[in-house]
Order: sequence, then C-alpha cells, then structure tokens
Amino acid sequence: MRRKCEKREKGMDSMNNYYEQYKRIIKFISSSVIVSLEVGIYWIVWNYYYNMIIEFPFFRRGNWLMVCLYAILLLFFLKMYGGFKIGLLKKGNVIYSQILSCIVVNGITYLQISLLDKKFQDFIAIIAMTAVDSLCIVVWAWGFNWIYGRLFPQRKLLLVYGKRPAFNLMEKINSREDKYLISGALDISIGLEAVMAAAKNYAGVIIGDLPAHERNALMKQCFSCGLRTYTVPKISDILLRTSDELNIFDSPLLLSRNEGMHFEQRIVKRSMDILCAGIGLLISAPFFVLIAISIKLTDRGPVFYKQTRLTKWGKTFEIYKFRTMIQNAETMGAQLACKHDPRILPVGKLLRATRLDELPQLINVLKGEMSMVGPRPERPELAAEIEKDIPEFNYRLMVKAGLTGYAQIYGKYNTTSYDKLKLDLTYIRKYSVWMDLKLMILTPKIMFMKESTEGVNGKNSQEEGIRQAAMSEER
Repeated sequence: MRRKCEKREKGMDSMNNYYEQYKRIIKFISSSVIVSLEVGIYWIVWNYYYNMIIEFPFFRRGNWLMVCLYAILLLFFLKMYGGFKIGLLKKGNVIYSQILSCIVVNGITYLQISLLDKKFQDFIAIIAMTAVDSLCIVVWAWGFNWIYGRLFPQRKLLLVYGKRPAFNLMEKINSREDKYLISGALDISIGLEAVMAAAKNYAGVIIGDLPAHERNALMKQCFSCGLRTYTVPKISDILLRTSDELNIFDSPLLLSRNEGMHFEQRIVKRSMDILCAGIGLLISAPFFVLIAISIKLTDRGPVFYKQTRLTKWGKTFEIYKFRTMIQNAETMGAQLACKHDPRILPVGKLLRATRLDELPQLINVLKGEMSMVGPRPERPELAAEIEKDIPEFNYRLMVKAGLTGYAQIYGKYNTTSYDKLKLDLTYIRKYSVWMDLKLMILTPKIMFMKESTEGVNGKNSQEEGIRQAAMSEER
C-alpha cells in the first residue's frame, strides 16, 4: 500500500496545485478588497453628503462609529448570503449575493440616518451609492473569479458507483465545470484494488451510493493515501453526524436522543411563528390586495387555491396559496408545470418566479398548522407513493411543515425526494433558534434565484416527475 501511495504522489505531482496552500490567504485578500471598497464608498457618501446636511453633524469618533456600524452590518449579511464565496459559488451567485447584501445594508443605513435626523433624507444618494457598489462588485467578481480559475483549475475526479445509477449526481457535478470534471467512472464491482490503482491518476474520488462495507473500505484506502474524497451521505450518516459526542468514557460515544424538540424550544418556536407571521401579514397586506386584484382581473376566478397537505405526525390541513393557473387547469388529469406552460396565468409567472404565491401560508402559520421554518408540506397521496421507495420519508413529519426551510434554502425545486429528506433531517436534528433566524434571513436571497426555482425537464426521474406534478398548484 505504501508503494502504491508513493506512486500516486509521483503521478499527481504535475496535477497538484502549488497555490493550494495559499487558497485561504487569496480568499481573504479577495474579501478584504471588496469590503474595503464598499465601506470606502459609504465613508465618502456619509462624510461628504449626509453628515453635512443633517441637523446635528457628527465629528471624529462619531463618524468612525457610523462607518463601523456599516461595516459590521455589511460583514454580517455578506457572510449570511455567501458574498465571499469566490470559487465555491457560481460567479453570478456571488455577484447576486454581494449586490443583495449591499441593497439590504444600504436600506438599513438609510433608515438609520433618517432616524438620527428625525426625518426622511434624500434617498438619491443611497441609490447612487448602491449603483456604484454594484459596478465595483461586478468588476471585482469577474477579476477575482478569473484569478481564482487560473490559480485553482478544475479538479479531475473519479466517480465510483454501485448498483444505484449515478446519473443525477453526475449531472449536478458537471454543472460546475469551473470546479470539477468527472473524467472517469468505475463500478465498485471491479474490486477495490482496481479502483485504487486507477484513482492515483485523479485529484479526488467521488464515492457514490455504495454498500456500507465497500464504501468504508474505499474511504480508508483513500485516507491512507492522502487522496481527497467526496462522499454522498446516507440517512444513517445524517443521524450520526448530528449526534452529540460523549467523552465520559475512554471510548468515544455518539448520543442520538431521537426525542424531537424540547419543551422550551417548542414554546420559543411557536412564539416566533406568531410574531413573524403577524408582522409578515401586516407588511404584505398591500401585496395581498394588488395580487388579488390582478388574479381577479385576469379570469374572474377565485384568488386563493387550497390543497390538503401533511404536517407534524402526519396530520392533514388545508394549505393556502395564490392561484397561479387557469381555472380547472388539470381537467385532463395531473400534468407537469413546464417552463412555458400555457395554463399559467400572466400574473402567475411573476408569482411563481418570486414565490409570492406562497404568502397566504402566513395564515396557516398563525393558525398553528405550519411553522415559519420546517420541511415543505407534501400531499398525503404523494407522500404515500414516495414512502414505497423511501420508507424513511415520514421522518420529516417529526416537526411542523414550514413556509421556508433547510431543504428549500439549500435545495432546488427539482431536488430529489431522497436528497430533500436528508436536508430536512439535517434541520430537524440540528434545530436551534439561531438556525431558524438564519434560514429566514436567507429566504429573500433564494426568492429571485432562477436555479432555486428550476422546473421540470426531460431528464427528471419518474419519481421526480410525480413530485413535480404534485407541487404544481392546480391539482
């Protein structure tokens, strides 16, 4: 084994990137550049405009305080939205995250300045500042993304798969050709020795959905050779990695309580639901009126659409949504909602793209049928169909269904049910108040992201086709 590892090291010398050891430093420099630019722009706008027109101008430390507050807010939202993830997220996603962070922070800062002066100030300067920020962000993202691509080229990976097909996984990884390239694929049935002999020619191994014994043996072999691995987790892996570590014996133990939320967590979560749903309905009241009028003027049909869904412990409830399709859209039976589906109302396209069609679910939250954060509610008949292939799918019902959630944030509209289950289990097992707050803050980011609302295409599996059909609104 040692000789094989040495051969691999020699064979990989040309593939190893000299700059890999400096990756963190380069990312830090990249982040420092854009933050310095954005804070510097605010300093100019504050010091040479707003501070000169407010009734009681700030001096020295007061000016530094305003800039520090802006920098803290900016760092917080950039960290939350992923604005620093050059090389990890797609270039467009990084630009979007940066601009969204600036819009949010600049809006908060405008309100802060208005409150300090006890009157609304001219907002043209803030708009101009945001425009300059956006220009700097685009130039920065293109520049550093180009540098990153030159210093850290795509990794050539070997995919090792088992009996289950790996086409879905290959499609996902191939969508990031800037980072990864699956340049080889082997069935584990050829034997571990043959797999490891081939692996020495790659920068890493993707371990697909393999049987536990083969997967563990392959992981150990890769570890002993210092070969990078990317492993597809099983449900049992999710349960293990979200367990508590006990060190009260000389042998480590992993404690999995499996008892759901504690009493105090349920009280806090319900209180947050009532508060957030109440505020959300109050703020969105004008949108309710405008959307209702738009739907009525389109075809005179009902404004709301109701459908039976599942929530905690398998209880059913009627979910509320704005209607986005024509009346009796599925007279000919359940059909998938396509990209240019003629059944979707003109206003429905906008509502679906922005997910504003889900605003009425705030009523479900107030009624206690849903939570602000939790697994997406499924139809009973669809859940029963999925459970035939994935019996563990009902694990999602340990908590209330949610308006937003872990799977909604980190998954996509067409995420497979199995992957969706793993994401939801991660939330259930790692639940905290901070996680709920984080997911709610992240929700505005995904509302306008095209990749988060991907629809049905010809490559979807049969199981995904069923799920997509059920998730379209008019059933």
